[in-house]
Amino acid sequence: MTMSRRTFLASTAVMSSALALAPVSKENAKYTACVIGDTKNGGYGHDLHKSFDLNPDVRLTGLADPDEAGRGKRAAECGVENTYADYRDMLEKESPDIVIVGPRWTTTHKDYVLTCAEAGCHGFLEKHLCTDLAEADVMIDAVNAKNLKWGLAYNFRMVPLFKDIKRLIVDEKLLGTVVELRARGKEDARAGAEDLIVLGTHLFDLMTYFMGDPLWCQSDITHRGETAKPEHVQEGTEPLGPIVGNRLHASYGFAQGVVGTFSSMFTKEGNGLRWGLDICGTKGVVSIRMNTKDGLPLVHWLDDSIWNSAVRNTEWKPLPGIKPYTYEDAVRERYLPITQSISDCIGTENKPTATFEHGRRAQEMIQGCFASHVRGGAKVALPMAERAHPLKGWS
Repeated sequence: MTMSRRTFLASTAVMSSALALAPVSKENAKYTACVIGDTKNGGYGHDLHKSFDLNPDVRLTGLADPDEAGRGKRAAECGVENTYADYRDMLEKESPDIVIVGPRWTTTHKDYVLTCAEAGCHGFLEKHLCTDLAEADVMIDAVNAKNLKWGLAYNFRMVPLFKDIKRLIVDEKLLGTVVELRARGKEDARAGAEDLIVLGTHLFDLMTYFMGDPLWCQSDITHRGETAKPEHVQEGTEPLGPIVGNRLHASYGFAQGVVGTFSSMFTKEGNGLRWGLDICGTKGVVSIRMNTKDGLPLVHWLDDSIWNSAVRNTEWKPLPGIKPYTYEDAVRERYLPITQSISDCIGTENKPTATFEHGRRAQEMIQGCFASHVRGGAKVALPMAERAHPLKGWS
């Protein structure tokens, strides 16, 4: 089963041309929205300024970016006339119902969200949620206190392909009893701890989507071949909070004895093609690869209880009964289910389909990995009692 990677990480040019295929009228829009971007400090994520393009209930009225050139370019791309250098000025003058927070740098997310929450705005935030669990708790408390509806850009869980996978393995027991989950990051130049945060966050969200909340974490982290130590703690290539290690392996316990693993290791042969998740059961394996050489995510099924196609002459094949997706379907599935759920939930007690709580669960798995290593590889219970980042103050 293949689906264009443009579903998830479409370039600006491709996204623009695709949206032109299916224009959406905004004449009867119920809500106004504004965009917070920062060209030089986290940008707009994966085109988040366009994330509401296909939502007929939301009309963009303003965009803020301290970089003048970037501000003009992005405003033109999403058809916004009113622009601002300071997002606080925009919030005051535009009074939007919804705010789109595009910068991907997690070190700025808490300030953006708290300012928007104070203004009474709902919103949509680029992943990853934040830097540590303490920030996650504050952000979630702030939006929940006012019954504000905030979505997080975990678009994988919204795509019908992954809903079909969950139905097949959880409800219909295609794989029998699930016994193991195996995840790897892109293992490019960011291999190790940065991979854990930037790419691992999607895989952790999928793990919990399929298997529920993790119960514990245990990890081992090395830096250039030796056990990672406090002196190895550093910042990543982009602001994500402290990180350590260019090789790590983390195990996570789920209900019914299922164990999931995440590994990432820097090697000279790193090419990003292993980024994905294998779901292993007593009757076979579902293999998901997010970033293949030709740009197409691949999902295949091995109907073999010993997980070895050569022994019984079995073959990897598409998942049974899954319809092919058109290019237009893929574009619509990227953000529309999340953004539509945000606007649909306003004024109700319902939650959007991808929430800050989902982001906090992924953050538990990230922070648990660091915490276990800091404690000498001890098993750490999840959710964690200690909410501060375990690498801060490590000695």
